Amino acid sequence: MRPLQEIEMQVLNEHTRFNELDRLLEPLLAGNDIGLLSEAGCPAVADPGANLVRVAHQKHVPVVPLVGPSSILLALMASGLNGQNFHFHGYLPIKNELRLKTIFQLEEESARSNQTQIFIETPYRNQKLLELLIQNCNDETDLCIASNLTLKDEYIATKKIKEWRSYLPQIAKRPTVFLLHR
Repeated sequence: MRPLQEIEMQVLNEHTRFNELDRLLEPLLAGNDIGLLSEAGCPAVADPGANLVRVAHQKHVPVVPLVGPSSILLALMASGLNGQNFHFHGYLPIKNELRLKTIFQLEEESARSNQTQIFIETPYRNQKLLELLIQNCNDETDLCIASNLTLKDEYIATKKIKEWRSYLPQIAKRPTVFLLHR
């Protein structure tokens, strides 16, 4: 076991260009072990790490997923919503009109198929997304907000939209998973 301070870390995010991925794999190709971590979700699931995994496969490098927490599944487990039938959508559209249309479609799909709809947002846009959900979803729709999972200030609550209207948690800049069920 090596101290964390001795481990070389590099950033892979939405700004990492595809042509930079080979550089990130250089230590692996030189015979060293590497790992891919995600700060809030699950590596390569709605995460730019998927591009690195794809390049590793193209170079015939074995990819071994390790057991560990996935905020998406942890949120589903803690939500009390349908875990038998669910759909993970990743990030919703950014533009307000398209985002609102997508929210209505998710709510309709949930009602039609008894399916939990799961989505995430960039932490700095969480509060606005929450407000949009509360203002536009059906009063009887269930919404679970799962923030800062596995951290000391973890917050998980499932309530009907009408109940959320009396109290909105402050989730800005906190990694959050949203689960919707109608």
